[in-house]
Amino acid sequence: MTEQNTPAAQANNTTGKKVWFITGAGRGMGTDIAKAALAAGHAVVATGRNPQKVTEAVGDNEDLLAVKLDVTDPADAAAAIQAAMDRFGRIDVLVNNAGNFYAGFFEEITPEDFRAQIETTMFGPMNVTRAALPVLRAQRSGLVVTISSTAGLAGGEFLSAYSASKFGVEGWAESLAPEVAPFGIRSMIVEPGFFRTELLTPESTSYAEPTIWDYAERTAQTVAAWKSMNGLQSGDPAKLADALIQLAELDEPPLRFAAGADAVGTFETRAKALQEQADAHRELSSNLALSDA
Repeated sequence: MTEQNTPAAQANNTTGKKVWFITGAGRGMGTDIAKAALAAGHAVVATGRNPQKVTEAVGDNEDLLAVKLDVTDPADAAAAIQAAMDRFGRIDVLVNNAGNFYAGFFEEITPEDFRAQIETTMFGPMNVTRAALPVLRAQRSGLVVTISSTAGLAGGEFLSAYSASKFGVEGWAESLAPEVAPFGIRSMIVEPGFFRTELLTPESTSYAEPTIWDYAERTAQTVAAWKSMNGLQSGDPAKLADALIQLAELDEPPLRFAAGADAVGTFETRAKALQEQADAHRELSSNLALSDA
């Protein structure tokens, strides 16, 4: 792996320019994050399955490197990180953003689709971060940003596969934080609520094929509601991108960032529910020790 003391890396250190590595930058929130980072004067490695589409989405810029990356492929991840090092000599902010959405009731989501969800939105960030960590450790600096979801804090019907992946990625990212902190590496989990991105478009969302009559009416209602919501979400992804630029400049970025007023509400509701559940059977819960302990 190319070391961080190359001329390019030294120049970036001198100018204060950071190198952002962003997955899923060909459309949606990843494009907004890439544009915001470039506008702030940083260099950007913007990745996607089709680098040409990434360049078209983000726009030509001398500080932009578009790289092919399928996050489900560890070899792709390693090659993309090496390409970033070859061009810029370092990586300061890694943004795990690439994602998709398999929606449906658990019984109707095929095992193959459930696994595909986990491969992209849980193992995907792990693949890219595993490839990047040697670079960040050598630098003794860096920020790993993982775009999760409020579905990673609170599950709900029709979300079993997506929430499973997001709950998993949250547990991984939270556990990673203390492991890499001694090396000057920070970790931040971002939980967006509903933003006007492309997540609910046919390109990003796959609905389970209805196969069980008991779910049929609720499936039809849920799919219709979500399709009608597409393009009407209240969150502005450009504002979220700007917020991430600000947070990345902090000496101590938050472990979790609630993105959107609805996300703040989810945080508060979840905290209250957990407290109520702890209190509900406190005496029974607290008297489970061995009698001789």
